[in-house]
Amino acid sequence: MCGITGIFDTRGGSAIAPAALQRMNDSQLHRGPDEGSLHIEPGLGFGHRRLSIIDIATGQQPLFNEDDSVVVVFNGEIYNYQSLIPELQAAGHVFKTKSDTEVIVHAWEQWGDKCVDRFRGMFAFALWDRNRQSLFLARDRLGVKPMYYAVLDDGTLLFGSELKSLMAYQGAGGSGLKRDIDPLALEEYFALGYVAEPRTIFKQAKKLPPAHTLVVRRGQAVGEPRRYWDVRFTCDNAMSEQDAGDELVRRLKESVKLRMIAEVPLGAFLSGGVDSSAVVQAMAGLSDTPVNTCSIAFDDPAYNESEFAKMVADRYATNHRVETVKSDDFGLIDTLARLYDEPYADSSAIPTYRVCQLARKHVTVALSGDGGDETFGGYRRYQLHMMEERMRSALPEGVRRPVFGLLGRLYPKADWAPRVLRAKTTFQGMARTSVEAYFHGMCFIRQPLRSRLYTRSFTAQLGGYSAIDVFERHARRADTEDPLALVQYIDTHTYLVGDINTKVDRASMAHSLEVREPLMDHELVEWAASLPSSLKLQGRNGKAFFKKAMEPHLPNDVLYRPKMGFSVPLARWFRGPLRQRVRDTLLRGPILEGGWLNADVVSQLVAEHDNGRHDHSTPLWTLLMFDAFLRTSVGEARLPQAA
Repeated sequence: MCGITGIFDTRGGSAIAPAALQRMNDSQLHRGPDEGSLHIEPGLGFGHRRLSIIDIATGQQPLFNEDDSVVVVFNGEIYNYQSLIPELQAAGHVFKTKSDTEVIVHAWEQWGDKCVDRFRGMFAFALWDRNRQSLFLARDRLGVKPMYYAVLDDGTLLFGSELKSLMAYQGAGGSGLKRDIDPLALEEYFALGYVAEPRTIFKQAKKLPPAHTLVVRRGQAVGEPRRYWDVRFTCDNAMSEQDAGDELVRRLKESVKLRMIAEVPLGAFLSGGVDSSAVVQAMAGLSDTPVNTCSIAFDDPAYNESEFAKMVADRYATNHRVETVKSDDFGLIDTLARLYDEPYADSSAIPTYRVCQLARKHVTVALSGDGGDETFGGYRRYQLHMMEERMRSALPEGVRRPVFGLLGRLYPKADWAPRVLRAKTTFQGMARTSVEAYFHGMCFIRQPLRSRLYTRSFTAQLGGYSAIDVFERHARRADTEDPLALVQYIDTHTYLVGDINTKVDRASMAHSLEVREPLMDHELVEWAASLPSSLKLQGRNGKAFFKKAMEPHLPNDVLYRPKMGFSVPLARWFRGPLRQRVRDTLLRGPILEGGWLNADVVSQLVAEHDNGRHDHSTPLWTLLMFDAFLRTSVGEARLPQAA
């Protein structure tokens, strides 16, 4: 696992300042503390920070082909590299190392930009072909590893694993990345809790979307990225539940085995949930020695599931480590803002940071269970969505919209009531289309509140744009009539990438820890997408056939207990130890100085939460993390037209 960065003069061969490239590379030291190297030639500079995992002795980067005409910097792992080496050698390519990195340069020589079709893994890399005068950027299919890039006014292209490396660039005359905030990105953040691909919080920078490549030829304008893969939820594989379960066990074992290749200590996260437990049981069956596992316990029983992790650890005799985190572990707010570079509002980043911190004390590589809910239909929100879909299909839209729209407006927001009695969201969802309803349910700050929260000048800057466009854009590509498959497709392209993968990448790399993702193997994902939804969701039982297949391997209490999630007690924090910080931060300071937010509405949210009238913890956390971003990552952030 590594950090990559670079500078490319798209117009000519101007000299690259070594100091500028060094600053960019040093900004990502945490991603690769073992080694750091640069390559500079006219018009091009590559930087690399290395966390040594495979071929520790000879896998240094930047890495070249036989005649030094092709060079690559690479972040990630190509899990099938050992099977590609003989094929490339048979085609005449000569290898100097045993690393998966060298496979990339020879695969480029052999197959050009189609080389990514042959890779099975998580990756983001940049490759320079001097003979073709071409820069090639690529990102893995499911967006496990990040890639940022920007084209400056003078034609300089910057890229890096993290946005901070682009922000560190200082060119001639002090030129660099402009820090103007993109109002459309800000709308996406307030709605979703993250800025969705391909935008970043800054107008001038972009994210390379998952499953995309970008070819930039010297002397030509920078074009648009090309998609090279997509998952298709065909739902047409007529396997029985038993056969599907048997095939799942086989595929999971293969995926885990590929991800256990390492020359450093290896382990796994074990949360006590179905996905991480399934990964650990597969690892135990493949390992001659006890598996290293780690989990976080909370001192608040309402958030603690460590007893279930212990059940699995005991069953498979793992070397299990547990650390207890206080439920008031909110001291990481500014640390997280610096890590993520963009505003990021998933509060589970706090325990994720802590479990990565624990794991790194004992291992360098950890396997996770991320991606299982999206792939196999495990989220509780899928159950609610399918219930609403049945009701939507039974009632004409001309009836649904007015009747349930009125109920959604009039029904009280019962934050204090048991979840089953909180009907307001259901009524609001019933008045909407399928995609509108799913987006509404996923929002951190929902549209009616966003409309009140935004100033007139900021609303004008949006020009009618709404973050629902992110969901609708992907829904148009989904090519499925199956309602569960539709939201799985949307989640795979939005929540999984922008929230889950972003969270795990930054939290793990902050501790120089590599996290691998067996349940996001693209061949496993493609196979699961071929299965009918009836195998995945059965009533209130999500991941139904997955759990059935795991019954011989995992305790029933792990498989069939209510899903807890990895959460923190925000509502209590904001009425207790963080009460004064919320007031000091949100009622004055930079968050209100940019011209984005209505101070009276912010004050109302704080007051209503403080007096217990409503639970506004999620909107307040979203605003708090935006303030932390402004203070730690931007400095004089502004939206000139609105300010």
